[in-house]
Amino acid sequence: MTAALVARVGASRVDVEPNELAAYARDRGALAAAGAPSAVVRARSTGDVVAALQVATAHRVPVVTRGAGTGLAGGANAHDGCIVLSTLGMDQVLDVDIAQRTATAQAGVLTADLQAAVVQHGLWYPPDPASRAISTIGGNIATNAGGGCCLRYGVTGDHVAALTAVLADGTVIRTGAATRKNVAGLDLTRLLVGSEGILAVIVEATVRLRRPPAPLSTLLATFASPPDAGVAVLALQRVADLSLLELMDRTTIGAVERLAGAGLDTTAGAVLIAQADVAETARCVAAMEGAGATAVTSTSDPVEAEALLDARRYALPALERLGVALLDDVVVPILAIPEMLARIEEVAARHRIVIGAFGHAGDGNLHPTIVLDPGDPRAEAKAKAAFREILAAAVGLRGTITGEHGIGLLKRPHLDAVIGAPERALMARIKDAFDPLGILNPGKAI
Repeated sequence: MTAALVARVGASRVDVEPNELAAYARDRGALAAAGAPSAVVRARSTGDVVAALQVATAHRVPVVTRGAGTGLAGGANAHDGCIVLSTLGMDQVLDVDIAQRTATAQAGVLTADLQAAVVQHGLWYPPDPASRAISTIGGNIATNAGGGCCLRYGVTGDHVAALTAVLADGTVIRTGAATRKNVAGLDLTRLLVGSEGILAVIVEATVRLRRPPAPLSTLLATFASPPDAGVAVLALQRVADLSLLELMDRTTIGAVERLAGAGLDTTAGAVLIAQADVAETARCVAAMEGAGATAVTSTSDPVEAEALLDARRYALPALERLGVALLDDVVVPILAIPEMLARIEEVAARHRIVIGAFGHAGDGNLHPTIVLDPGDPRAEAKAKAAFREILAAAVGLRGTITGEHGIGLLKRPHLDAVIGAPERALMARIKDAFDPLGILNPGKAI
């Protein structure tokens, strides 16, 4: 098989060196299993992807597609003997259409690079996952990534107009259209968004752009506890159309301060960072104070605002400095946020483990992150138990087990809690239609 890959793709783009294979074996999903790939293909073009998939089909070898490897659910983890197909080298912004307000980019373009490219044309790409500086557009689409601005502007999938993808047998398909309206046939684009590489390999994407937003007011509020901050989330939803509302608990605040010295109050039980139209600032301040905030400040200075948002983006890297970080990604209805935050605290206290809670409070998407000592079997067992209990708590509050990180391997055992048997069987039949041999990222997502 390796000889066939070299013949079709080229020796410079195929690697079988053990250290390189190990580097491509897993993403950032802590505790998700990973196998040993037999080869890594570093694609630079759609033709490379087509050739690699044709070889894989001929040899019946599984293929795991990988962007930057920033995923958090094991979705890009290798299977023993598989081909890891890296699209990171497909990193060109191909077109920015000012009139249509779209941009077309290869799958390996970093999100921040796309954002920077369109800003030069006076346009804006809203999706802003915290990993935007290191995650790719293809990976964002494969997991339907979120971010802070999703509260007002929607997740990645809400901005995808069209895709070019390659099926397992090497067939190139094009879905969607750059036009604002298009109801021709079934919506294959929406089916590929969030499919975690089990249906096809995304190689190009056309995304919708907007004009940059008007200047915003950024607010920082401190609270005695995360549930108190959760009450303020409800109060804010009643008075303002926020564009962003982020939460960090005391553990996360302390970790961020140790990493970045962001100037946050480490005595606070929790902080909320909100962005609203300038005209809504006074109402937001009053709502947070009325909900029990111990202090509220606001700024319209974009540099100060970006510093606060950077502090929130440091949350996961800061917690990772404390040990192995097992990151969760639960979503609950807005009214259930205070209760969900209280249950996270209860789980941490009962298991006597460290859990740093942060996330996109405005849409109910929380990231309780369990920190454990590496190599300690007892700590790992407690972490896994707490992880399961947090998922169960979210489902019990009419929520779901993932909002933006995907199922991957990490959450596949818990999928039955939110998806019924008939629906899961239908998903399996859809995969069979796209990938009859079952070689694309097998055992993931569904």
